[in-house]
Amino acid sequence: MNLDGFSLSPLVFELNDRLAGGRISKIFQLDKHTLIIWVRQSGEDIRLVISANPERPRIHIATSVPENPATPPAFCMLLRKHLADGRIAGISQHNLDRVVSLAVDVRDEHGMITTSYLIAELMGKHSNIIFTHNHVVIDAIKRVSVNMSRYRQVLPGKEYIFPPGQSQCNILTEPIAEFLHSVTQITGKLSKSIVAAGIGIGPVTAREIIWRAGLPCDIDVKSLDQADYDSLADAIQSLIQPLQNNETSPTVVADYNNRCIAITAFQPGHLQAEYASGFTSYSSMSNAAEFAAGLSGNHISPEQVLLVRIISTELNRLERKRTILHQELAEAEDADSFRQYGDLLMANLYNIPHGKEQVIVANLFSDKPDEQLITIPVESRLTPLENARTYYTKYNKLKRAKESLAVQLSHCQQEFDYLETIEVALTTTLASAELSDIREELSAAGYIKLAGKKRRASPVPVSPTEAIAQDGSIIIIGKNNRQNDFVTFKLARPNDLWFHTKDIPGSHVILRCDSAAPTESGMKAASQLAAYFSKARESANVPVDYTRRKHVKKPSGAKPGFVIYERQNTIYVTPKADYVAKLLNR
Repeated sequence: MNLDGFSLSPLVFELNDRLAGGRISKIFQLDKHTLIIWVRQSGEDIRLVISANPERPRIHIATSVPENPATPPAFCMLLRKHLADGRIAGISQHNLDRVVSLAVDVRDEHGMITTSYLIAELMGKHSNIIFTHNHVVIDAIKRVSVNMSRYRQVLPGKEYIFPPGQSQCNILTEPIAEFLHSVTQITGKLSKSIVAAGIGIGPVTAREIIWRAGLPCDIDVKSLDQADYDSLADAIQSLIQPLQNNETSPTVVADYNNRCIAITAFQPGHLQAEYASGFTSYSSMSNAAEFAAGLSGNHISPEQVLLVRIISTELNRLERKRTILHQELAEAEDADSFRQYGDLLMANLYNIPHGKEQVIVANLFSDKPDEQLITIPVESRLTPLENARTYYTKYNKLKRAKESLAVQLSHCQQEFDYLETIEVALTTTLASAELSDIREELSAAGYIKLAGKKRRASPVPVSPTEAIAQDGSIIIIGKNNRQNDFVTFKLARPNDLWFHTKDIPGSHVILRCDSAAPTESGMKAASQLAAYFSKARESANVPVDYTRRKHVKKPSGAKPGFVIYERQNTIYVTPKADYVAKLLNR
């Protein structure tokens, strides 16, 4: 998550305003990087997410309820022991750095109130979550030994030391002139000098300062004059004044591949031209941080990684097999030429000398055989008769193979298409119960073996996902092949509308409408969901077919999720992640 200390500051202010005084009721650890802390505040449960994931370090309030693992890790058990029922005394940021401290008041064994700290260091690959008391490390979600860092170890019993780099200027508390003086002491590109001089200033904020000052993005510090410094001072003031007045503009910028480019507490004007369509504004920094975390990639469990690897391996195998079958089929299509070679050799049996590697004879199959000659490769060690028999054997073999290869190629393509549907399901699946559905399906298809006793797949899959359109229309989404069959043939009514991407693997989506005409809002929502939960989720103008459920049939013996349909119409939509998120959270 591209969030620097400068933009982290208003997020910490929001969290403190929302959570200070709340009681910690539950603590869960989703994976080796991520904690979910349930805080009871003013009669509601608020879920605080803290993640030290090196690719997506973050802290924010979760609007949806993540699934909790069955077995808590040791670090989670430690926090439950010491922090459960504790009160959050405050949430603060250390010196504009990417370090956030949760002060938690708890009662010790003597009934006295003591304060412990849960410190989140959100620093890329160095991210960590550390539990301390009296400036001593109790434990950390990621221990750092002397072999990993000579300067700073994070181990139980060690004194807690803040990360290095705390001597830089804090532009929110120190005079701007003093900060600019520090910038002049660092030679090189201005953007790098601003990052090096100011604590909590990342590349995006530095480039925004330069852009607002009207200076070239690659200008060197030595090229600056007094007018340039005055412009820089005005640009910095335009950034810090809204933060000081608590008037932020939380913004997430994404590229065309839906990857997070920046998350800021201000409108990054220097990115507007390049990523105009990727700007999303939010009412709070917490919501922006949650959305950005979703853009940069969802949490993937080890089991999901394993299943993805299995499917990828099988798809690569089928791709190679398909290529070979196409080559062999192309050769089989040329079988008649071998029969012709055999016929021509037999017609000239007594005119062909023995011991040649090729013979030239008149082409009896052409309109003018005396004028058109043909060269036939032969084996020098075989007689003309044996060479003719060899060509007849090849012809008969390829003629039989042609039909067999066509069948094999059809089966190979069907298996490839089927595994692609599972691959798409794995990209949209987060819950372990949904992974269990996919695992059972792969086991039934013979791709994997389940450990222990052989179990029969449950006849009813995990409950499918539901969404509600703006007008209240109910939409049901199948997230995998078992769910697709279930929502289409068990939950849907005959006159409900059925949506699916045209010739693209994806989810079956049902729009509840019975015999009534579907609403425009419901149609838009259902088509967006069908396009988003498909292989084309990152494409534009995705074709989505829709028809009444009664026109959808499942062929006898078809694989899970495979259907045929008729009387369909097609609409084209461009999936929008933020719109889909609102539908699912409504």
